[in-house]
Amino acid sequence: MTSRFRLIDLVRPVMGILPEVETPLKKQQFNDKLIWTSITLFIYLICCQIPLYGIHKQEGADPLYWLRVILASNKGTLMELGISPIITSGMIMQLLAGTKIIEVNQNSKEDRDLFQGAQKLFGLIITFGEALAYLLSGMYGELSDLGAFNAILILLQLTTAGVIVILLDELLQKGYGLGSGISLFIATNICENILWRSFSPITIRTEQGTEFEGAIIALFHFLLTKSNKLYALQYAFYRQNAPNLSNLLATVIIILVIIYFQGFRVELTVSSRRMKGYKQPYPIKLFYTSNIPIILQTAFVSNLYFFSQILAKKFRGNFLVNLLGKWQEYDMAGHSAPVGGLAYYISPPRDFVDIIRDPFHTLFYIAFVLLSCAIFSKIWIEISGSSARDVAKQLMDQDMIIEGLREDSMVRYLNRYIPTAAAFGGMCIGGLSIFADFMGAIGSGTGILLAVTIIYQYFEMIAKEKERGAETFIF
Repeated sequence: MTSRFRLIDLVRPVMGILPEVETPLKKQQFNDKLIWTSITLFIYLICCQIPLYGIHKQEGADPLYWLRVILASNKGTLMELGISPIITSGMIMQLLAGTKIIEVNQNSKEDRDLFQGAQKLFGLIITFGEALAYLLSGMYGELSDLGAFNAILILLQLTTAGVIVILLDELLQKGYGLGSGISLFIATNICENILWRSFSPITIRTEQGTEFEGAIIALFHFLLTKSNKLYALQYAFYRQNAPNLSNLLATVIIILVIIYFQGFRVELTVSSRRMKGYKQPYPIKLFYTSNIPIILQTAFVSNLYFFSQILAKKFRGNFLVNLLGKWQEYDMAGHSAPVGGLAYYISPPRDFVDIIRDPFHTLFYIAFVLLSCAIFSKIWIEISGSSARDVAKQLMDQDMIIEGLREDSMVRYLNRYIPTAAAFGGMCIGGLSIFADFMGAIGSGTGILLAVTIIYQYFEMIAKEKERGAETFIF
C-alpha cells in the first residue's frame, strides 16, 4: 500500500542536515532554566553590540527603521535582521497549515517534527534572502566599492547570526529555558528602548541650546539651568525634538491599561469524571491568543515595508511599485517614511496634524489594524490547537468535562466563548496599539503592548514553576 504524497514530505531529505538543539535528557529545574535564559539573553545582547565587519557605510534608506524595536534588530550589527526571519517563516508555515495547503497531523510526532523542520528551513532561506537584499540594496556601500571578499563576508555574518537566533529560540522552546527566544528578545529590546529614552545621557544641540536626550535627565537639567522653572517644567513635558515627559507619562498610562485588560476573563467550571467532587476553573481570557495577532500583523507590515522600499529604490517611478509604496527620506541619516501607496495607508499617522490633514489615511490605518488583528487571531486558534474543538479534546483526554454539559455539547458551548474572545481580543490588542501610538507613547503602541504581555507571561510562568515545587526560587 503506497502512502499519499504530501508537500510537507519534501522536507524529509534535509531534516538530517538542519541545525538542531537536542531535547534535554531530563526535566530542567527552575534555576537551570533561569541560567539558560540568562545565557541566551547575554548572547543576544552581545550580538547587538558587535558591528558588521567589511561595511563601508551605513547610509541610505533603512527598510526596517520603523519596526526595529519590535523586531529586536539593531542596525549595522550582527542583529541587523533580528527575529524577522523567524516570525516570517512561522507566519508562512502557520498560514499554509491553516489553509490546508500543507497537511499536518499535529497529533503525530513525525508530522510535528517535519513541520518544525520546514519552518526552520524557511527561516534559513528567508535569513539568506533578506541578507542578500540588504547587500544588493547598497545599504553597506556599493558592491563595486565593497569588493567580492567583503560582500561575501557580510552575507556570511548576517546568515550566521540568523542561524544563531533560530537556535537560541529553539533552545528555550525545547525546555532549557523560560518562554521563547522571540518573546525574550522583543521584550528586552523594547524595555531597553524605553529606559534609554528616559535616562539617555547623550547631549543634542537644539535652538534652545544643549539638551539631554533622556526625558527624565532632561527634566532635572532644565530645572537646574533655566531661571524660569515653570517654563522649564513645561518645556520638559512638551519639547518636540526629543523624548519628553508627556511621552513617558503616556507610556506609563498605556502599560497600566494593558495590565488592567489582562485580568478580563470568563471562568468555566470543569469537573473530573474519575474523581467525584473534583472541580477547577478553566479561564478563557480576553487576550485569548495573547500577543500573537500583533506579532503576525507586525511581521506582515515589516515584510511589505522591506520589499516596498527595496523595489522603490531600484524601480523608482514604476506605477506598480508606487502602488505598493512610495518613500521619501526625511532626515540626514537617510531614514525614509512612506508617502504613498499601500505602505503609506497601513502606517500610523505621525501626529495630530497628519490626522487632520488626511483623515482617510487615519481611518484606513485604524480599520486595517483592527481587522488584521482579528483575522490573524481567528486563524491562529485554528492552526495552533486552541480552537473550541481542540480545547474540548484536551479536556476529554484529561478526563475532564465542563460542569453540567454532556460530551457532545462541549464543543458547541466552547464555541460561544473562544472564537469571540479570539476575534474581539485581537481587535482590543490592535485598538490598544493604535491608542498608544496616538498618545505618543515612547517606542510604539505595538512595542509597549508586546513588552507588557510578554513580561506578564513570564510572571505567569514563574508562578507556575513555583506551584510545581521548584527547589529554589531566585528572582
